[in-house]
Amino acid sequence: MKNEYTQVETPSRSAFPMATAGYPFIGAFAFATAVFALLGWALAAFLGLVLSFFTAWFFRDPDRVIPSREKVFVSPADGRVLSVDTIENSPFFEGTCRKISIFMSIFNVHVNRVPYSGRIRRTAYHPGRFFSANLDKASLENEHNAVFLETEGGRNMTVVQIAGLVARRIICRVQENDAVRRGQRFGMICFGSRLDVYLPPDVVVTAAKGDRVKAGTSILGEFPS
Repeated sequence: MKNEYTQVETPSRSAFPMATAGYPFIGAFAFATAVFALLGWALAAFLGLVLSFFTAWFFRDPDRVIPSREKVFVSPADGRVLSVDTIENSPFFEGTCRKISIFMSIFNVHVNRVPYSGRIRRTAYHPGRFFSANLDKASLENEHNAVFLETEGGRNMTVVQIAGLVARRIICRVQENDAVRRGQRFGMICFGSRLDVYLPPDVVVTAAKGDRVKAGTSILGEFPS
């Protein structure tokens, strides 16, 4: 079936849109670069320039077109699908559920997007460890933020932002009772991380382990009719 796409947010007017969370980092590196250059420290200035450009590239926030087909849910993150499992008794979903894990390296866009339209039931932040995000134990033991969503059809799903070995800052811009749309930006994780999606057991998951996905654009599966 052919997919049609739409814009759910106003496109950026910038040729290179960036997440606002990156401005302090970029500004700090740029300032240090200028100081090093004025002091004549050529190598330090060069390294500062490289870090400035890399940080600007890391915080890139490209506009995305979102599938408009009913019932499909999209990836909340750019990256690689680590696993697709059926699990029991998760703290993020009552009873049996499907769990999709997505790993974001430092080279991926780190802006997170809502997988399906609905209402935010609640969010729950949990401080924790900083194991490598591609390890199974990272789901529960690492610092994480869970976003509990009730879909337009009254189904529950949960997106969990998980800090990784390098990531030390989780940003979530949605709150309880917020109405959200599929593909809408809702946060990001700085410098390498992971997202887990918990879904009802009867969903049809089309994503598979090893797939490369893009937030808001790649379809992970579909709710039953």
